[in-house]
Amino acid sequence: MKQFIENLPSMDLMRSEKMTFVQLIIPAESAQRAISYLGELGLLQFRDLNAEKSPFQRTFVNQVKRCAEMSRKLRFFKDQINKASLMSSLSVLQPDIYLEDLETQLAEHEHELIEMNSNSEKLQQSYNELLEFKIVLQKACGFLVSSPGHAVSEERELEENVYSNGDYVETPFLFEQETRPGPSNQSGLRFISGIICKSKVLRFERMLFRATRGNMLFNQAPADEQIMDPISTEMVEKTVFVVFFSGEQARTKILKICEAFGANCYPVPEDISKQRQITREVSSRLDDLEATLDAGIRHRNKALASLGGHLAKWMDMVRREKAVYDTLNMLNFDVTKKCLVGEGWCPMFAKVQIQEALQRATFDSNSQVGIIFHSMDALESPPTYFRTNYFTSPYQEIVDAYGVARYQEANPAVYTTIIFPFLFAVMFGDWGHGICLLLGALVLIARESKLSTRRLGSFMEMLFGGRYVLLLMSLFSIYCGLIYNEFFSVPFHIFGASAYKCRDSSCRDAHTVGLVKYREPYPFGVDPSWRGSRSELPFLNSLKMKMSILLGVVHMNLGIILSYFNARFFGNSLDIRYQFVPQIIFLNSLFGYLSLLIVLKWCTGSQADLYHVMIYMFLSPFDNLGENQLFWGQRPLQVLLLLLAVIAVPWMLLPKPFILKKLHNERFQGRTYGVLNTAEVDLEVEPDSARHHHEEFNFSEVFVHQMIHSIEFVLGSVSNTASYLRLWALSLAHSELSTVFYEKVLLLAWGYDNLVIRLVGLAVFAFATAFILLMMETLSAFLHALRLHWVEFQNKFYHGDGYKFRPFSFASLTEDEN
Repeated sequence: MKQFIENLPSMDLMRSEKMTFVQLIIPAESAQRAISYLGELGLLQFRDLNAEKSPFQRTFVNQVKRCAEMSRKLRFFKDQINKASLMSSLSVLQPDIYLEDLETQLAEHEHELIEMNSNSEKLQQSYNELLEFKIVLQKACGFLVSSPGHAVSEERELEENVYSNGDYVETPFLFEQETRPGPSNQSGLRFISGIICKSKVLRFERMLFRATRGNMLFNQAPADEQIMDPISTEMVEKTVFVVFFSGEQARTKILKICEAFGANCYPVPEDISKQRQITREVSSRLDDLEATLDAGIRHRNKALASLGGHLAKWMDMVRREKAVYDTLNMLNFDVTKKCLVGEGWCPMFAKVQIQEALQRATFDSNSQVGIIFHSMDALESPPTYFRTNYFTSPYQEIVDAYGVARYQEANPAVYTTIIFPFLFAVMFGDWGHGICLLLGALVLIARESKLSTRRLGSFMEMLFGGRYVLLLMSLFSIYCGLIYNEFFSVPFHIFGASAYKCRDSSCRDAHTVGLVKYREPYPFGVDPSWRGSRSELPFLNSLKMKMSILLGVVHMNLGIILSYFNARFFGNSLDIRYQFVPQIIFLNSLFGYLSLLIVLKWCTGSQADLYHVMIYMFLSPFDNLGENQLFWGQRPLQVLLLLLAVIAVPWMLLPKPFILKKLHNERFQGRTYGVLNTAEVDLEVEPDSARHHHEEFNFSEVFVHQMIHSIEFVLGSVSNTASYLRLWALSLAHSELSTVFYEKVLLLAWGYDNLVIRLVGLAVFAFATAFILLMMETLSAFLHALRLHWVEFQNKFYHGDGYKFRPFSFASLTEDEN
């Protein structure tokens, strides 16, 4: 048996790839090209040998700054293209360009574009001012002209009465000036005209009124055209105003308020002929400016369009160059030997490919010295790397979300690939809903090539990434739905006739007396005649509850068995003897025995009460079982299993800490001296992982850890088994919700002889099915299946304290890394 297990072929996903720690010594002249080729290969993870240095103290900081500056210019070009609403054109084929030449080109293009933007802004500002002036001229005429061909005359003059009392000067309101007595002098009524944003008019008028103490007359009219805001480039509604006032002091106040509110003031002559002449001149200049602006925009768009053809390639080139120099900054630079020293991790299978890439870099850079590449011993644990594809990647992500596997630890994703969608389907079992999910998954898979190149939203991206998870979930849902015999909660006679019939021909007593079995059982799944019968709910509840316990016990046993393979792989015999063996005995002495009773009860058709059997197995293990006995020798077997469960607890708790202490004492017996601080072994400069080996053995810490682990397993065996009952609860909830929507919505609406009511009922049923059963219930079942994998299954064997293999790869670069 042992030889058979050893001869089994290795699985790629069962254990992470074997990694090796390597060192590279790269001549300076070929360093940039070598790192670039390694980035294209994407199979080497570099260690940062300059972690103690800040980014500004590293060797290639100037090159990184240059790349960052080029990235900024390229983002500026991209923003300008998007702002101009230009379609991104296809990449234009062009010869390869060096980074220095690209830097020069980008600087020239940026200078040209900034100059064009500046000129365009100045022209737009002039155009806006002339347009506002034209609108003010048109609207202010109605406020200024009192009679045709006659400007403001003596009728718009008023007496200005000023009363002085010491330093206090009060100017009366306009409507009070004619009634107050006192000395008077005549002066003309003056005005200021301009234009302001419509949203500020109310506050502007209120401020003018307060500043002039009501000694003003405010007239306004909405502008006929919207005017572009030069800052936000949005069209803004504005209002023309004319303020009549008297006195130089009021004029100063009004001008300051106009400036504060961003109102533009324009001089309007009182003579109508001058107004018409100025209007014609302004219109002529507006036409010239509009033509100039259009020509400038066309020229700018043409320049942006030519840039857009190269933008994607340039951005990718700069992104790669910046990543190369960031990686070079992780290497040590030896000035005397003119070479760079790097260290990192790579998979064993990739060593040949890496050597070929380095040889190609040496040849292409015309270097006289080759690149040295060799393996080294490392003290820290290697990273974890699994080779995945489109199908296995989402399942691996589900496991990694809990924790990355320790190096070469058993990978739960191998079993998650099938068990996860199956447990989901146990809760979601309905082959009608499963077909709906299947259609959605098939659409995503059929459009895989198109959707993979598009930028999707966060929800759609998640859905598209898990399309194969959705596929298996839908297939297992159809399978479980056929077992439950539910199609949108409706049973069908798919696999033959029912095994039951009514006691009378009318079936009136089906809900009260029950049905009579008259032939062999239904060949596959639940008999459709259970639907609507008196014992439908008790039967289905009993079936699903017992099935949940069976699935849970098998699932947890699988987790414990995987802990055995982990211990065997790492050569840890203590974990096999004092962890795996007592755990498998404890779990199966209680819940494995319960599973056996469930299967026996199904097979024999016994009426034994399993609740009573399990409770009194603890309370009164020596009492007779009576009618609850399922097989001969059940009582002594229960006593034996109970004793084994009790013995398994100290078996888990006590031996391992004491054996570890004994082994430690034997290993370091007589060694009371410390390790010499030599140049080769120095505790101050050694990594934490190496220093850990010199620490003293802390027995109390080991014992407490083992006690916590033992208590957690004992209590977890009970709580985890109960947790699997969520399979029954969610399956029941899904079935009952489907029944409610079918009977209380669809059938109820179909009972009316009215087309509108039927259509409304059908729409409500479709909405409830799509959003509640296919979306909310899917998410709920998904999360519960996730919980069963993370907690109930993986905590039996999975440490999840590793770290991912993150190689330097151009393929993993994104635009955000600029």
